[in-house]
Amino acid sequence: MLRKSLDGLYLLAGWLAGLFLIAILVLMMALSIGREIGINVKSGDDLTAWCMASMAFLGLAHTFKSGEMIRVGLLTDKLTGKAKYVAELFSLVMAAVIIGYFAWQVVLMTYTSYVIDDMSTGVLVIPLWIPQTGFAAGLVILFIAVVDELVHVLGGNKPRYEREPPKTAEEAIERAAASGV
Repeated sequence: MLRKSLDGLYLLAGWLAGLFLIAILVLMMALSIGREIGINVKSGDDLTAWCMASMAFLGLAHTFKSGEMIRVGLLTDKLTGKAKYVAELFSLVMAAVIIGYFAWQVVLMTYTSYVIDDMSTGVLVIPLWIPQTGFAAGLVILFIAVVDELVHVLGGNKPRYEREPPKTAEEAIERAAASGV
């Protein structure tokens, strides 16, 4: 039940990131076409920037759990046995600490913006906590994903984000093409 809920949370965050990507496309097209036909999309640049931040941070947990996150595998891929296990644990603990601190500070910033009624500057004046929420939510969900993986690895399991190395050159090329690298 908990596993299904967490996986659903990561998938939902990924879908939300995708929706923000579509919003960016729509806004950018509206801005581009609007300039050509003389229509000004007020605060289009601000809206696009807020969508980009939300998209980037909401997509982190899904990317991490899918094994697509850039990580330092040059060392851990060369290790085996106990050394590999310790390196993975160290990496996950450090990631949890750093991301946890970052998430805490961003949530605190968002809450402060809400409490002091901090408003955006520009043509479209809205409370800043609204666009900051996507940023904060993405970091909190990434923190949950990293702690989830840490608990999984502490249980003696292989990290879920780690893939088996490709067996052939063709398989390596297919994986790179599929991941967009």
